[in-house]
Amino acid sequence: MAVEFTKEGHVAYIKMNRPEAMNSLDLESVSRLKEIWVRVETDDDIRVAVLTGAGEKAFCTGRDMKNLPPADLPAIGEYFQERIPLIDDMKIWKPIIAAINGYAVGGGFEVALACDLRIASENAKFGLMEAARGTLAGLNGTQNLPRAIPQAVAMKMLLTGELIDAREAHRVGLISDVVKSEELEPLARRYAEKIAANAPLSVKAAKLAAVLGKDIPLEHATVFSNLIWGLLRDTHDRSEGFKAFVEKRPPRFKGRYKRSVRRPSSGKEPRRSHGRTGERSGNRPGDNDRRG
Repeated sequence: MAVEFTKEGHVAYIKMNRPEAMNSLDLESVSRLKEIWVRVETDDDIRVAVLTGAGEKAFCTGRDMKNLPPADLPAIGEYFQERIPLIDDMKIWKPIIAAINGYAVGGGFEVALACDLRIASENAKFGLMEAARGTLAGLNGTQNLPRAIPQAVAMKMLLTGELIDAREAHRVGLISDVVKSEELEPLARRYAEKIAANAPLSVKAAKLAAVLGKDIPLEHATVFSNLIWGLLRDTHDRSEGFKAFVEKRPPRFKGRYKRSVRRPSSGKEPRRSHGRTGERSGNRPGDNDRRG
């Protein structure tokens, strides 16, 4: 199968499995990945996904240039029909870890850029070589790369088409970890299991706040983050997290959106608290806020 999918506990493991073609993406691969991302998004039991490539030579080298589909539509028609194929399917609020082994170039690099956490083996190489091929990175690489690393480094890569190795990628912040090839899969598994053990709603909220907040003014992003915090305040998982901490035991998170609120037996409406805004206490907003 062009792309393998397995599920272990709360973790989805996805492997692009065309090592004979440097894990390049043909029509079958793209179709299979689309199905898998829909499953990852809709399966409530999945909390995090790990994406990697088969073998040690390549993570993914983008579109299979030897098996291009016929161009039935003009370029503009294809754009409006497909939007950004594959990358749009990865826009989910569950974390995606890219375990990068070998070459991540062209569209394969853009797939890695769409992931939330990138770790790599020592033999990994990264680059967008489209300028040397007379084309342009078509899976949003021109936008995602300058947002992932310093602008000057991103522009150098985009304009020269030069590759960087794992050490340089780690130095500029493109990846978080560099390990030996045999240590890559265990590290990805360890990170995935650690994320999956956390409160799923909190993990989603953290990704939501970080991803959507980075492209708006800081003051607006702060307000947005506060609103998301408010949504989490009354969840079962937040109560369980505090309770487990006090009882010195591992928490049992369930991803529940809210816990039931008992009304007084007299039938009277529960008294509303204004502690967060300070309207009745005279305090400034946030003086009575207990976060954690």
